[in-house]
Amino acid sequence: MPELRWNPLLDTWTMVATNRQNRPHLPKDHCPFCPGSGNVPQHYDVLAYPNDFPALSLKPQKIKNRSKGILQNAEAVGKCEVILYSPDHDKQFYQLSDAHLLKLVELWNSRFEEIKKDKRIKYIFEFENRGEEVGVTIAHPHGQLYAYPFVPLKIREELENCKKYYRDNKRNLFADLNKAETKDKKRVVYENKSFIAYIPYFTDYPFGVFVVNKNLKGNINQFDLAEKKDLVQVLKKLTAAFDKVYNRPFPYMMCIHQTPVNSKKYADAEKYYAFHIEFYPPLRAKDKIKWYSGSEMGAGAAANPLDVDECAAILRGKIKAAPPKSLHIRQAGLPVRQAGSPKGRT
Repeated sequence: MPELRWNPLLDTWTMVATNRQNRPHLPKDHCPFCPGSGNVPQHYDVLAYPNDFPALSLKPQKIKNRSKGILQNAEAVGKCEVILYSPDHDKQFYQLSDAHLLKLVELWNSRFEEIKKDKRIKYIFEFENRGEEVGVTIAHPHGQLYAYPFVPLKIREELENCKKYYRDNKRNLFADLNKAETKDKKRVVYENKSFIAYIPYFTDYPFGVFVVNKNLKGNINQFDLAEKKDLVQVLKKLTAAFDKVYNRPFPYMMCIHQTPVNSKKYADAEKYYAFHIEFYPPLRAKDKIKWYSGSEMGAGAAANPLDVDECAAILRGKIKAAPPKSLHIRQAGLPVRQAGSPKGRT
């Protein structure tokens, strides 16, 4: 039974979800997210699909033995969804049309707007894991959404540091980061009217791009149509460039950071925080992973094995280059059927 357990050392909650042990791992003979599987509609463009193995639920099971004192637990209130990008099992993000990807951004927006209505939810986190190297268990193009009853630790640290910076300097930290990276130029890889993408001076991942909203809006609900189209453009160019870096499918975690919801403590967060996307790509070479070492995982002391100025130059060049060839992610021998197969992709 999923439950939350309090970590007093870090002032946060751990989600305990033993039901997730039973989820499929790179099935060889079927895909639950393809039309014809019986799990999803026969026809869809993009789709918010309830996670079959959720760590959180809007109707959580009651905890019979509630712990007290230093060993606290709580019901695992929240929501977990799978966000399906396309019915086509082999489509890469950047191979989808601008119009199709705009539907995805609108889906992110509509799910955020709907889920925040539940006052128990304090933070909505949309993200994507791509590639076996970051733990993907289904190869179909998709992301996820977790809605938590608390503000997660990393987000809270960002919020608190941005709030302190605003209090000390009377300026938004992201505005000053954007300004500094633009002035330095070395780490900026792409920008359009609404967004700037750069590998931050301080990041711990060699190709750890941040995509930052220039208008400093707090969350996706505040974007107008032009900003949504600009977001599609920058994400499409970045994900295509990633695959060209080593001419192979480039694994990454794509994490959308935005303001909390239903929170008195962070009700003014739009003054000092801004919507941005953080990429965590673990490759440091074509066949080498940047693992988190004991120092990094155990002490939280980040280390980057490459010079991000050089990485940014590589990525900037790949963005300007021709689109990559089709690179299929056929994990675990997953067969690929031709479009139009009477049974679909199973």
